Amino acid sequence: MKKKITLKDIATTFGVSIATVSKALNDSYDISVTTKQKIQEYAKAHHYKPNTIALNLLKKSKTKTIGVVIPNIMNSFFAKAFVGIENIASQNGYQLVSCISNESYEKEVKTIELLKHGDLDGLIISLAEETQIKQNFTHLQNTLDEGIPIVMFDRVTENIACDKVIVNDMESAYSATHHLLKSGCKRVALISIIDNLSVGKLRVEGYKKAITEFNMPIEDRLIVRIGNHEDFDAILKVTLSDKTIDGLICLEEDATVNTTKLVKQMGYKIPEDISIVCFTNGKILQHLSPSISAISQHGKHIGETAISMLIDRIENNTPNKPFITKMVKTSLIERESTKSIK
Repeated sequence: MKKKITLKDIATTFGVSIATVSKALNDSYDISVTTKQKIQEYAKAHHYKPNTIALNLLKKSKTKTIGVVIPNIMNSFFAKAFVGIENIASQNGYQLVSCISNESYEKEVKTIELLKHGDLDGLIISLAEETQIKQNFTHLQNTLDEGIPIVMFDRVTENIACDKVIVNDMESAYSATHHLLKSGCKRVALISIIDNLSVGKLRVEGYKKAITEFNMPIEDRLIVRIGNHEDFDAILKVTLSDKTIDGLICLEEDATVNTTKLVKQMGYKIPEDISIVCFTNGKILQHLSPSISAISQHGKHIGETAISMLIDRIENNTPNKPFITKMVKTSLIERESTKSIK
């Protein structure tokens, strides 16, 4: 495999500076016609292709490259957020280097170190589950200390001073629970496989707030926290054996699919016997039978907001500019899995 030719290689061949080669290839009037012609012909013959990152560094001292680290690409929310990030980045001439942490703290740390070797202009990140468990954010603080701005979205920490984009998870869970209770549900259970995450904890608080407002007792046994995915079916079957439960809130999309399957296997009718609401409005929920009512977190809009904030921070680098936390409102999309409020 032939080695890719560089500006330095061309400069060495003709005994000139890299700047001279760059000017010749850009048809600058500073270079003689003869020299330009020789360099251009040589570059063409050797299939020279410009390094866009290097050119951007020469022009603006910026690489126009942004790193994106997300914890789980299989989650439709993060997929939608990435679409929003890519959309705005492309419009503004930025390149993305995207990586997946797979919920691993170690992988998140190594990924960010690797990205920084590419001379990033900025970083967008949603924290891995292990990072939130460990509460160790040294790698992020080091990144900021090196002059690389960060925007966090969805899964954030107050321990790092940077721009953030979040949804009001507490209020969203409150609204979902309130809707079920107002539709006639008497005992609503909450199913969480994300109890280690900040968003999971906030959603539990929103659920409790709604239960309290309806003058109902908060029953710990109805807050079902499942840490091991392998135990999901067994634990949920025990919960659903309580025939008085007539409402379910699932805090994550995959859990909703499994829950719906189990509910039907156990002979319950949806929504006649049990109503279901879940977080993250992925397409799969629309195509289940019955279709599932969902809290839409507007992932694409969150991604667009995060990248817009980062680009503004990069291009308008005002000293001591205060950091901003933007909150995006969610929406409850009613489908067949919940009874209508009369």
